[in-house]
Amino acid sequence: MATFGGGCFWCVEAAFKELDGIGEVTSGYAGGEVENPTYEQVCSGTTGHAEVVQIEYDPDVVEYDELLEVFFAVHDPTQLNRQGPDVGTQYRSVVFHHDADQKRQAAAYIEALDEAYDDDVVTELSPLETFYEAEPYHQDYFEKNPNDAYCQFHASPKIEKVREKFADKLAN
Repeated sequence: MATFGGGCFWCVEAAFKELDGIGEVTSGYAGGEVENPTYEQVCSGTTGHAEVVQIEYDPDVVEYDELLEVFFAVHDPTQLNRQGPDVGTQYRSVVFHHDADQKRQAAAYIEALDEAYDDDVVTELSPLETFYEAEPYHQDYFEKNPNDAYCQFHASPKIEKVREKFADKLAN
């Protein structure tokens, strides 16, 4: 499993579903203090949670460092507590690591990015304590609502970026 937060979970979820070796991609919440938060609570910015996706993947097909590469390609890690029009701590850039190896790989990736960018990389690196699955209507949101204006404007460009930049890693 891998867990990433990079703005609206609809967009991040849709991008990762393009890759080969990906099983389930589940939208949810992590990093906060409230048990079983609702979307409305998380959107208020008072729970401490980030909108995240939890990715089940086959490391024989796609490795964790490749997931990091895709994650950092589909969001701006220099934007503090926002991505595009979405503003608040719930939209922060964050990698929730599941073990020491993920922590090491993510820390090295973030450090290298920080050196490559003119602006500071503000991506948080935190251990995953609890993941709460988002409400059913958030799951597979792009697939179910491809003509939604938000999806067209924000998710579609991320999907196209994945298709272009990671063509050799796409699912059939």
